[in-house]
Amino acid sequence: MKSALIISIVAFTIAWGQPRAGSLVNFSHLNHLTQEIQFEGQQVSIVHIYADYPEYAWTDAGDEGIACVDDVARAAVVYLKDYEIRRDTSSLSRARSLLKFVMLMQTRDGQFYNFIKNDYSINREGRTSVKSFGWWAGRAMWALSLGCRVMKEVDTAFSRELQQRVSRSLPNVALVLKNYGKMETMTGFRIPKWLLYESGADATTELMLGLIEFYRSTNDEQVAGYIRQLGDGLTAMQDGNADTFPYGAHRSWQTIWHSWGNSQSYALAYAGAILHDSVMIASAEREARWFYSRLLMEGMLKEWDFSIPTKRMEYEQIAYDIRPMALGLLRLYDVTHNDVYLKMAGLSASWLLGNNGLHAVMYDSSTGRCFDGLTDSTHLNRNSGAESTIEALSTLLEIERYPSALKYLYYKRSAFTATKEKLTGVFQDNSGDVLTLTLDLKSGRVYSNDKVERQ
Repeated sequence: MKSALIISIVAFTIAWGQPRAGSLVNFSHLNHLTQEIQFEGQQVSIVHIYADYPEYAWTDAGDEGIACVDDVARAAVVYLKDYEIRRDTSSLSRARSLLKFVMLMQTRDGQFYNFIKNDYSINREGRTSVKSFGWWAGRAMWALSLGCRVMKEVDTAFSRELQQRVSRSLPNVALVLKNYGKMETMTGFRIPKWLLYESGADATTELMLGLIEFYRSTNDEQVAGYIRQLGDGLTAMQDGNADTFPYGAHRSWQTIWHSWGNSQSYALAYAGAILHDSVMIASAEREARWFYSRLLMEGMLKEWDFSIPTKRMEYEQIAYDIRPMALGLLRLYDVTHNDVYLKMAGLSASWLLGNNGLHAVMYDSSTGRCFDGLTDSTHLNRNSGAESTIEALSTLLEIERYPSALKYLYYKRSAFTATKEKLTGVFQDNSGDVLTLTLDLKSGRVYSNDKVERQ
């Protein structure tokens, strides 16, 4: 009986893991990282953190543990999105099992632990796992809230249970917002005090994306108010314009900008569309037009301390840099219908397929693996852990919904010019087709031109 069950599970994984015809999205490696376990008396799923080249066997995180809410919640989100987009009931089943783990990591006061150890006990003392309401709580809220909305149409009882779990955590959001309106100044930059970690705009976006999904499910006006107040904190950390540093970028924390997890434009565009808030949408557009366009034309960055303009880092670059930008541009297109954002979204995601400093194809659709990053200008990290895999799948799953973005996945940056009036980037695919992206520094407008060589 046991061997028959194993054969059945293997057959299911093989059948479901392969990419669908014409799609780049392949869940095989994420399936490989996923394991069903008995945890706290329930059957749940976890996602192993790392998989190292060349065998890609499960690799734990040392004293931290073998799996965490950070990755399990992210995996639940991508499976729920896959169900929404492609109606794959297998994805719904995977998401349900992952969400059960996230729920069991929640405490009675609505906070969350993060890691479990290899004996499946909760790591209650680790610095990256201690009970709190920060990064992993924000990701947990995103997964639980999206699950609440998606499950509402297929399993109302489970959806209600998820709703209760999100509601349990809402007092922690109110506690974060108790300082709403309080500001500090640091080397000339405004620092809001009512985000996660006081000015953690990056972590706050994961929470905010969850609250948006929860509002869509419940129409809770108190939650709408939370979203607006958190959005005010995000926009307070935006500075500059088309030709004035730092070019409309949303800072991540205090005076620092970094690319990984910096989903402010994604959250603001999405919230703006749902709440009909033009201020949020305008803030997202400023970053997209003036900052994202520069990153696409001049090349990706890892980090920048805006208080010291010369203090900028190009590497390490990872897939978690790409998803916030690409999906933020898609949400902007959804609300503005400006085609240039679709083209920019495709160019952002093209990092995964070779439009990067090493011209390395980071995502392999035949295996579903995404390399863990570009270590520097000469070295590629060929490991393929949960974060990189999930972030790549999340990006490509959504890009494939938009043919006008999808066509630019195979373009690569070929030239860049700058004058006092405009910045121009040229991108080309292997067939000779050319896309020119231009930022007009006087008007702040971004526009594009295509030249198709194929007949």
